[in-house]
Amino acid sequence: MTNGDKRRNRERDKVSKRYRVRYDRLVAVILVFVVLIVVLSSCCKSCSKKGDNKNSATKNTTTSIDNTQQSSIVDNLESSNETSSLITGTPDGQKPSESQYTTEVHSAADVNTGNLVLVNGEHEYKFTEGDADLVVLFDNHDDAHYHVSDLVTKLYSEPLDQLNALMDAFYAAENNSDIYVIDGFRTLEEQNDKYNNGNSQFQGGYSDYHTGRSFDMAIFPKDSSSGYYSPTGVYSWVDEHAAEYGFVVRFPEGKESYTGERARDYTYRYVGAPHAMYMKQNNLCLEEYITKIKEHTNDKPVEVTVGNKLYQIYYAPMNASGDTEVPVPSNKTYWVSGNNVDGFIVTVCMN
Repeated sequence: MTNGDKRRNRERDKVSKRYRVRYDRLVAVILVFVVLIVVLSSCCKSCSKKGDNKNSATKNTTTSIDNTQQSSIVDNLESSNETSSLITGTPDGQKPSESQYTTEVHSAADVNTGNLVLVNGEHEYKFTEGDADLVVLFDNHDDAHYHVSDLVTKLYSEPLDQLNALMDAFYAAENNSDIYVIDGFRTLEEQNDKYNNGNSQFQGGYSDYHTGRSFDMAIFPKDSSSGYYSPTGVYSWVDEHAAEYGFVVRFPEGKESYTGERARDYTYRYVGAPHAMYMKQNNLCLEEYITKIKEHTNDKPVEVTVGNKLYQIYYAPMNASGDTEVPVPSNKTYWVSGNNVDGFIVTVCMN
């Protein structure tokens, strides 16, 4: 081999070595990049999983919260549905379950007190202390809307408040103030005087006026004849709306055999709105109503709607030998009245 050939071979070997070294370096660099990519990919996946877990946890938490809120809303709707059914009433006479009742103790004397006491020729008023908070009408009415015939006529405070409301509404509807209240509460002595003078067939103690819940009305118009109240013309408005305020005609026509008194339009008696509405709708006098309501115990109350209010009414017989445990609702507003005969009438406001 010549020197030239040897020199050329050495040059080739140098070049070959140089290229081999650069190729190795390239491979190494590529391997480093591959490793970095793998590592980065692994990190990204790990971070992505963590993010997904967080999002999943957040979603689960949100779902849990949403479910809780939805459950609360459903519970509230169930309560609302119950209230709604009570407001509108139900065909099967829905009533509070037995667990919603407790008892209230009433003495024998309590049977002689309340808005539903029956007083007539057979049932004496007992003048039980605390039954009626009497108020003088003259000092407690709007004389621009109706009038009182004297300075001493009295009524029990509750019916007086409702009478004022009724007459205010009448004046607003008809712009008329011709009506006068001419009689109200009577003491035992006053009733005996009327009986002895032949002005009443009832002796003292047996007049419904003793309750402070009955009164007479008259009409004194400025330009025509005066007389006892009669539901004619503009004055018929009072009779049409009286029950809404708790009033009924005490001695209605056709009921003389029950009341023991001649029929007359001008004597009104306060019993409370649900009772008045039921009596009017069913053409009952007070005597008939007291008997009718005995068919309804707390297990089978009668339902009456007045405006947007629903009432349930039932009877509880008195214990003849002592106190009476009267069933009353534990979660509703209610009133208890004696009937002055043999038991108690409970009125429950359902809404």
